[in-house]
Amino acid sequence: MTPRDAAIPRATLIADTAIRLLAERGLRGLTHRAVDEAAGLPPGSTSNHARTRAALLQAAVRRLTELEGAVLTSEEMAASAREPSGPAQLAALIATALHRHLTRHRALLVARYELALEATRRPELREHYDRTGMSDFAEPLRAMLGAAGSSAPERHTLSLLSWCDGILFTCTAGSFNAAVPTEEELRVSLREILSGMLESRA
Repeated sequence: MTPRDAAIPRATLIADTAIRLLAERGLRGLTHRAVDEAAGLPPGSTSNHARTRAALLQAAVRRLTELEGAVLTSEEMAASAREPSGPAQLAALIATALHRHLTRHRALLVARYELALEATRRPELREHYDRTGMSDFAEPLRAMLGAAGSSAPERHTLSLLSWCDGILFTCTAGSFNAAVPTEEELRVSLREILSGMLESRA
């Protein structure tokens, strides 16, 4: 354990290490013993914190959501809430978040995909995964779309989240993994999508 790690609460260190192992080794490489070793903790430390594999995966999901939520700073989010919302403003905010994920936080994306696949086979993780992710991202986006004049914020939220998820996956694990778009390219595409949504009255 490094001096920096020593200052991190043990629960956070375990969750952070689990996320790193998911990104580096996949689900098969995530064990309680592997987390202990990678985090420099005494044997049995991870088991004391998360006794089952399900508990360890849930801890990783919770921490992953916290880390993803910090990609945009609180100041950036507050500024976006103060300014009038429209296609250009929303496009800029979302493009910044997407570009930071793709350039600075790719490991978080890979870990998220590993957990999403595992959730399809574990009902208890599926419920936890959906509850944690949707409440933190879909609701604020739905509110921003509504404030910007969306005539169907529920449907538009699903469409926009699906587009964002597609870009993130394609540019991380898909056929465009070596061709990350620039922030400006993302902004232009988002403006086109949002302009169509917010001008629609259907």
